[in-house]
Amino acid sequence: MSKEDVDALSGSGESPLPWLPAAQDPPHSRVEALDTDVSIVDPDLADVATSHRPARARRSPLAWFSRLAFASNPPTSASRFERLSQTAPTDRVIGWVVTIVITAVAFFLRWYRLGEPNTLMFDETYYAKDAWSVLQYGYEGSWTGETADVNAQVANGDWSALSTNAEWAVHPPVGKFLIAMGEKLFGLNAFGWRFAALVFGALLVFLTIRLGRRLSRSTLIGALAGLFVAVDGMSFVMSRIALLDIFQAVFIVAAVACVVADRDYFRNRLAAIIADQPGQTLDGKAGPFVFRPWLVLAGVMFGLGCATKWNTLFALAVFGVFVVIWSVMARHLAGAGPRAWWGLLKDGGPAFVGLVVVSAVIYLLSWIPWLASSGGYDRQWGSQHPEDWVTSHFGVDLSSLWRWHVDTYGFHTGEQMATATHSYASNPWGWPIALRTTGIYALNDIKPGDQGCAAASDSTCLEVVTAIGTPLLWWLAALALVIGIVWALAGLDWRFGVVVMATFATWIPWLFAGRGAMFTFYSITMIPFMAIGLAMVLGVILGPARSGPRRQSGAVIVATIVALIVLNFAFMYPVYTAELLTRQQWSWRMWLQGWI
Repeated sequence: MSKEDVDALSGSGESPLPWLPAAQDPPHSRVEALDTDVSIVDPDLADVATSHRPARARRSPLAWFSRLAFASNPPTSASRFERLSQTAPTDRVIGWVVTIVITAVAFFLRWYRLGEPNTLMFDETYYAKDAWSVLQYGYEGSWTGETADVNAQVANGDWSALSTNAEWAVHPPVGKFLIAMGEKLFGLNAFGWRFAALVFGALLVFLTIRLGRRLSRSTLIGALAGLFVAVDGMSFVMSRIALLDIFQAVFIVAAVACVVADRDYFRNRLAAIIADQPGQTLDGKAGPFVFRPWLVLAGVMFGLGCATKWNTLFALAVFGVFVVIWSVMARHLAGAGPRAWWGLLKDGGPAFVGLVVVSAVIYLLSWIPWLASSGGYDRQWGSQHPEDWVTSHFGVDLSSLWRWHVDTYGFHTGEQMATATHSYASNPWGWPIALRTTGIYALNDIKPGDQGCAAASDSTCLEVVTAIGTPLLWWLAALALVIGIVWALAGLDWRFGVVVMATFATWIPWLFAGRGAMFTFYSITMIPFMAIGLAMVLGVILGPARSGPRRQSGAVIVATIVALIVLNFAFMYPVYTAELLTRQQWSWRMWLQGWI
């Protein structure tokens, strides 16, 4: 691998994308070079430094692929210090104002009519009731009676059907704790059990902006990414229903943002170390150990994600590998030479502790209420099986917890789930292009004249809540994902690599899950990264800031795309919010057979 390829993989030198900013520009000062604020940006996506540009770019082994992507990997004459350093933001105040404004808009957009319909929608019948039980007992109790009757009672705030008999809940507790917080604040009602999802839905927009801003070094691109999530139908619906997936999505995006922030932090620390060395280089030495607080915070986020849904582990594994690769590349760029591989020990070991060990600790801590109780499912298994090896070595409490995990893993991977069917089951291959929807709620056959129904005499009205992404957004984001794959490979641009691998880590495992009933709303974990990828591709279309007509034509294209996405969300809005529609009005919004 050539020096240019190594530099590109580590994010050094000029951007291989013609109009995205360089992965890091030479610092304007030592203070800026060492600044590690989470909002590191370049104020204009289109500004690319043209100094140090050689007359002829040295060809890489991937030159043919680079030509396919209209990208190249030119060498740079910038020093190691300059290539390692991550510049400080120049528009920090504007960046925070933009972030807060878009997040506030998303919050109030989701808050309006949050408590409608006043009923348990879809799997709220599990999670809203489980959360209330956790609030009362510390574990999931069972509800006695017919489900429809119990749900009607719960919708009216009556929880008399709850018993202390354990119910087997097949997901860890954090998501239910969060739902329970809303119920604690506002009571057992639709607004109460959806409030936490509302807050986390707004947080998802917030984190998408900050991650997009850091990756692109542009407030504009971060804002576009956040706006896309704010007007995404899937994100909108999942922010207004008491399911677990919105919480998992937030924890995963937060964890990835921390890992990316750690990359900047580590490179700046190495830049500070070599700044005072002769020749500004490690001179063949591996370099010192660097404590990396962002990895600890990433471990906390990954732990909370795993304590919401187990498949967060895939994202943890992928970005754990990224951390080690980036660390070795950074030490190589700093002048460690062959000893950069010592980073596998100096950085890999602490990264394992910060990510995996911390995640495991957080995960175990989430089970404290269950362990403190005596009635949870499998809670007495250890005391009933004192001869078991786990019981004899770890005690009755931890052996009971272990047994819960064995039973639950068996459920998720067993024949029952492999052969399960559902009318809204979807093939994960179709998720990125929204081939299937999930019907969350439906009130059908409303007669003309009832509830304001204006249908013709031979038709009816209906109210529905449908989990489907804003179609135009998802289709363009899927195209941008393909472009990102090409640029990540051809241009060796680490930023598109983050977007692609984060999307894959939350999608590809479902392709091989071997389950019969999978739902398209699981893709809520994908859209923040796909939105960032689309925003970055739009940045390429936008063009350089000082390119005259080129910039103007790019701005027209980008503005048109953004406006069409917003209008598409507005058009689909009634099927996200159970607004009264005639059958004909509903059919206008059901564009594909899989949406019906």
